[in-house]
Amino acid sequence: MLHRSPYARSRYKQTPVDEFELIRRYFDRQRATPGVITGIGDDGAILSVPGTGLELVQVVDTLVEDVHFPAATSAADIAYRAVAVNLSDIAAMGARPRWMTLALTMPSGDEHWLVEFAKGLFKAADAHEVALVGGDTTRGASIVVTVNMTGEVAAGRALLRSGASAGDTIFVTGTIGDAAAGLALLQSGGNDDFLCGRFLRPSARVDTGARLVGRASAAIDLSDGLLGDLRKLLDASGVGGEIDVASVPLSNAMKSRFEQEERTRFALFGGDDYELCFTAADERISDLDDASPIGRVTGESGLVCRLDGDIVDYDDSGYRHFR
Repeated sequence: MLHRSPYARSRYKQTPVDEFELIRRYFDRQRATPGVITGIGDDGAILSVPGTGLELVQVVDTLVEDVHFPAATSAADIAYRAVAVNLSDIAAMGARPRWMTLALTMPSGDEHWLVEFAKGLFKAADAHEVALVGGDTTRGASIVVTVNMTGEVAAGRALLRSGASAGDTIFVTGTIGDAAAGLALLQSGGNDDFLCGRFLRPSARVDTGARLVGRASAAIDLSDGLLGDLRKLLDASGVGGEIDVASVPLSNAMKSRFEQEERTRFALFGGDDYELCFTAADERISDLDDASPIGRVTGESGLVCRLDGDIVDYDDSGYRHFR
């Protein structure tokens, strides 16, 4: 049943703060809690399940109309994307997705829209045998989709952002920047089936994430931009890094549609690719054919970018809400 919230929007004065500072300041209580192995600060929370040999990985993501997807996006694509972004967080932890709940806000209960939404939702979920086990529906001024997903991983084996060591190689899966390029085309009225598809229906690297368990030292999914997300991983590990901009893999579609400067901007800052960025010793992933080396972990803090051997200044930390 659709229900309308009776509460008015807060009239408190809004102070500028980005989403990560907001979480740190107001919600990260920095206290030990029984059963919580990893809490705020990684791609997902890790919760203990005594006596099972397994741990649960808990993730949640919200997509808001005209913030995370254009208003003209089809219902099926919205739903598919809402599931895929959560699958990507599960993948970054090396876990297997199992169950999800759905909270859906929409202006009306249009039957055709809901039929298409359900098709997209279950297409993404069924590909990884994820069961929808509950949720809530609410009437609101715009479409807001929240998916909460639970995965499983062998106890003590989850991938974290905090395990990178100096000397490790930095890798990314797939090609980078495609989704940002696709979104730019959608917003400008252009089209490219591959690039727009990479934004609307990202392919979470669940199988790759599982294969990285015990082999990668640290991992994160690329949702807010390569440089911004890599910095999070390096900061969590207490190390620095250096990447070769020319080594960041780009798709043929990207190369054919955009000039080098724009391609570089999409790849480094664009976000929404939902590929994996991880660190590992080279010999541990020699058989992983969907990953490309782009740099190395260093013992000094900060992230250095090189192009044709020269250090270049890319002052951007990725996409942040409220900034």
